[in-house]
Amino acid sequence: MKRSNWKQKELACLVLYAAVFYWIVIWRSLQLSHDHFSKLHGLLPGWIPDRLNDVSDAQWRNFRGNLTILTAVFGFFSFAASIIRKSFSLKANGMSMVWTALSLAYLLYLHGACVIFILGIASSNFLLVKIFGRTKYFLLMLWIFNLSFLVCNRICEGYSFSSFGSYWAYLDNFRGSFRWHICFNFVVLRMLSFGYDYHWADKFKSFNQKHCDYCASGRTCYAALQETRVADDKFSYSIYLCYLLYCPLYIAGPIVGFNAFASQLDSPQNIYSNWDVFLYGLRWTCSFLLMELMTHLFYYNAFATSGLWKQLSPLDIFIIGYGVLNFMWLKFFLIWRYFRFWSMINGVAVPENMPRCINNCHNLETFWKSWHASFNKWLVRYVYIPLGGSRKKLLNVWFIFTFVAVWHDLEWKLLSWAWLTCIFFIPEMIVKSLARSYQVESAFGEFIFRELTAISGAVTITCLMVANLVGFVIGPSGINWLFSGFLQEGGLPTLGGLLISFYVGTKLMLHISDAKQKKDKTR
Repeated sequence: MKRSNWKQKELACLVLYAAVFYWIVIWRSLQLSHDHFSKLHGLLPGWIPDRLNDVSDAQWRNFRGNLTILTAVFGFFSFAASIIRKSFSLKANGMSMVWTALSLAYLLYLHGACVIFILGIASSNFLLVKIFGRTKYFLLMLWIFNLSFLVCNRICEGYSFSSFGSYWAYLDNFRGSFRWHICFNFVVLRMLSFGYDYHWADKFKSFNQKHCDYCASGRTCYAALQETRVADDKFSYSIYLCYLLYCPLYIAGPIVGFNAFASQLDSPQNIYSNWDVFLYGLRWTCSFLLMELMTHLFYYNAFATSGLWKQLSPLDIFIIGYGVLNFMWLKFFLIWRYFRFWSMINGVAVPENMPRCINNCHNLETFWKSWHASFNKWLVRYVYIPLGGSRKKLLNVWFIFTFVAVWHDLEWKLLSWAWLTCIFFIPEMIVKSLARSYQVESAFGEFIFRELTAISGAVTITCLMVANLVGFVIGPSGINWLFSGFLQEGGLPTLGGLLISFYVGTKLMLHISDAKQKKDKTR
């Protein structure tokens, strides 16, 4: 009883501190945006009176600007596909042809004549899989083929038709509105997934749905869809092409394995009811309005892209950096959930990206499982486990994060981000391994364990901020400036306050975790 009372008092103090922390962050953010807006780039008139809108992030600007036409196109495609399915009682092969036709129309608008490159590479990969898919060294061949095109596409900027001869040069005038080699990164992941699932087809063990509470209720979970072997006729060219080009997921994902996708073409997903999908869309709309409010009031990303943050105090740099990470999280949250929403409407359930708020992750492993969760599942299934899994964890993280950096783009700042993350990851893995062998047997032992967890959480969150700011905002050239700014006499109090705030935040996360565990036990 005493321990319960102590925890309640601790929770009240933590909530009070968090309220003061966010009040300071919001107040100072408003002040910074008001004082410096005339020096920032990427601000345009907004729909809130007397406020400019921060659209300095190109990815968000393009998504927001094309949201109306995207919604109209996906709405029409969804309606057309539904009518055709019901009218002709189509199954997997029939629906794959319908979605391939719709998706090709979508791709012709996006990429114009460059669709030729996509179909050429995709068809070559299909032949590679079909000819060598059951041989000993196939997986090595598959990786060499796909990594070669991943790198070459970037180096050659998507190729020019004129490089294949003057006869084809006129096609360079019809390259569409969107660079094809940017979207092709996701196609590479799907080509690899198709190859692996075909290679493993004879080795699949049946998924035991009796051990899954969700499957026992009469529905089918994503793990069952992914781990259940599909029939040989599902590895056809039409279904393969549909999987690669499926328009609701083509631009940004989320990433879904071939088995899971192909199994849902026969019969639409039953994981989510129509009411669940409606509520999902409603929550997305509320989140979009939150983003609009955020970009009209706080110009975090404009500070980062304009380079003005270098002229600010260490406290203001922390506030801008923290705001940029929250902006990035909400941006990807909205983009990924938008496309996932349309995929669910069309009967294809895919893993959720961003299942956990960025402010509720106090270790690297949890953060990366939650940030781009579908990519994480893909990496675990097709890279981490084949490389040896947890037996070679310390070595595997270097290969995986290097691949993730190269997959995003060929930039030194992304490789710096990857290797910094690996450096921060290793101590956490060692500490976690030691913690598993430590058994808490007393209230004092539990107290010490929670305190050490909170301290390590504060350090980890700080490292995450640094790694992500280096990778996506300031680049490796900004590391020395960042450290010198915080380690000088004027920056040390801010660094101390930052660590205390993250310590408090970690303890709040532990309370949230305790409440969830208690709720699960009472079910």
